[in-house]
Amino acid sequence: MVTALGNVDRRSADSAEIACRRLEAEACALIAVDVQEKLLPPIFQKEQLIKNSTLLVRVAGILKMPVVVTTQYAKGLGGTVAEIASLLPETTAIDKQAFSCFGSEAFCSLLKRLPGHRTTLLLCGMESHICVMQTTLAALREGYLVHVASDAVSSRTEWNWKIGLERMRAAGAVISSTEMMIYELLRSSSSPAFKEMLPHLKG
Repeated sequence: MVTALGNVDRRSADSAEIACRRLEAEACALIAVDVQEKLLPPIFQKEQLIKNSTLLVRVAGILKMPVVVTTQYAKGLGGTVAEIASLLPETTAIDKQAFSCFGSEAFCSLLKRLPGHRTTLLLCGMESHICVMQTTLAALREGYLVHVASDAVSSRTEWNWKIGLERMRAAGAVISSTEMMIYELLRSSSSPAFKEMLPHLKG
């Protein structure tokens, strides 16, 4: 089976080997799942989710990684929160009704049209046990490598946030953190990209 990883079926690859693969900005795209105004108030540790999702959007911009933003029934649940939308003025969120982003033809079409060879998806957003989890499972089935920022996803309850992460890890996703992703992508404190990102990391 030929997948986004080449001639290797992701499902037959050893999970430790997957976790050892270094993140390469040129191969990554960031997916911000349903970080919406009316969904946010009951979310567990919502301030952390917004702060860290914003950091991931910033590093994506610095490293020229594509960012795909989705909303779940925006008419009823509102648009993307201002903290993220303001950093992506030219990005239009893909509105969907399926919980998995891969249930949206517009999302799947956009993913295929992203510049470069994007084989790794970095995920942030909500809810961990619903839309993020279902998107992760679909991405893995499609052959993508998936890294989930555990401190940039959440749910209405701590239990569902944790159980969502456990399900994604069991399925083969790499459960990471915002700083792990950022520092791995930036590589070195001497790089221009790190120096540009540093003021935001100090906050």
